[in-house]
Amino acid sequence: MNGSPFSQTLFDGQTVLVTGAGRGIGLSVARAFADHGARVIVHSGRAGTAETFAGSGIEALEADFSQRTGVADFIAAVHDRTDHLDVLVNNAGTMLGRFPAGEITDAQYDELVMLNQTSVVMLCRGLLAPLRAARQAAIVNTVSISARTGGSPGSSVYSATKAFVSTYTRALARELAPDGIRANAVSPGTIATDFHGRYSSAAKLEATRAALPLQRLGTPDDCAPAFLFLASPLLSGYITGQVLEINGGQLMA
Repeated sequence: MNGSPFSQTLFDGQTVLVTGAGRGIGLSVARAFADHGARVIVHSGRAGTAETFAGSGIEALEADFSQRTGVADFIAAVHDRTDHLDVLVNNAGTMLGRFPAGEITDAQYDELVMLNQTSVVMLCRGLLAPLRAARQAAIVNTVSISARTGGSPGSSVYSATKAFVSTYTRALARELAPDGIRANAVSPGTIATDFHGRYSSAAKLEATRAALPLQRLGTPDDCAPAFLFLASPLLSGYITGQVLEINGGQLMA
């Protein structure tokens, strides 16, 4: 339809930051924003993975978010590259391992909380000035279906950190609304990525797949459009403080 705003490239002239973009959901999200015209800056936590983006026009930075200094240095590097930020996607995080509730060590607990929870708070705090400088900025945080279900055995702290980010997202939405900043979250279900290759058995994944109403596991590309939707003021300008579940019907409320 001629003149429709939906025919426009959604993120032309906008600067988007995606953390945890070295693989999986974050990689698909970064590429999708770039495909829709954004200038994309990405974070990867694994050494050498910045090479994934060579020649793509996407600016890649490596940083260790399991350390406060790594997050702080990354924030400083972003400030060096832009004075405004239209979209912040906090996607970095992982399970690190399955730790039974009675056996998880202080070091394992601290690393999980730092990576999945504290780094998100530090990034939102440290990048608030460039978010405020943009028109109609958006924060989109990645949580997990386990934030609501509690996850499976050995993932109690991981699930709790995701629940923290879910609640933190709603609190940000309320607090930052006067600045024109919307905050929402995407909550993936069981997505076929390296994450489940490391932390879930083939039998567990097949049992999950068979129980899903859509009868298949999700893919990173199934998740990416949700991030674009929540980041675009054109598509979701009156949506804030929400958690969008992407799980093939695994969880219905």
